[in-house]
Amino acid sequence: MAAYPCQPNSLTLLLITSLVMVGSLMVVAGDFYQDVDITWGDGCGKILNNGNVLTLSLDKASGSGFQSKNEYLFGKFDMQLKLVPGNYAGTVTTFYEKEIGSSNSTYGFIQQLTFTPIQSSGIQGILYDWATRGGLVKTDWTQTPFTAAFRNFQANACIWSNGKSSCTNSNGTNNYDKWYSQELDLTNQK
Repeated sequence: MAAYPCQPNSLTLLLITSLVMVGSLMVVAGDFYQDVDITWGDGCGKILNNGNVLTLSLDKASGSGFQSKNEYLFGKFDMQLKLVPGNYAGTVTTFYEKEIGSSNSTYGFIQQLTFTPIQSSGIQGILYDWATRGGLVKTDWTQTPFTAAFRNFQANACIWSNGKSSCTNSNGTNNYDKWYSQELDLTNQK
């Protein structure tokens, strides 16, 4: 029987599960079983720890991805990412939005964003080539599978479903008041 690189052996799975369980005791997480669908990767994407953690793996043959089960008009989206450890040159872990019928607007979660937070709203981008020095450092495929983890997905957002918006509830108030006018304090603007 052929080995599948994205399916870790039982010792690796036990170690990953143990680490995930210890880390998740400190936070309250969303439920990936309810919130997302793994859309591609043939076993390289997994939901673990009762839906609290989602892992995506990349090997030389395949990667993996997921998408939310809901469609959103706008909102505040939070996600914690644990990037691929070790030598991960040539890999990128992202959380992005996609407007229906258009190309992806991707936001890479790297250590520091290079835009001014007091600028007017708009799409921000980052040229991500430092990990490979512009392609000079090649991906070390002997280190596969490269696995990243996601947890604490929270969407405080306006859901669009069956031609209707969830933005206004029955008492006439909206569900996004808490974050809609949120601003960075002076310390966080630096």
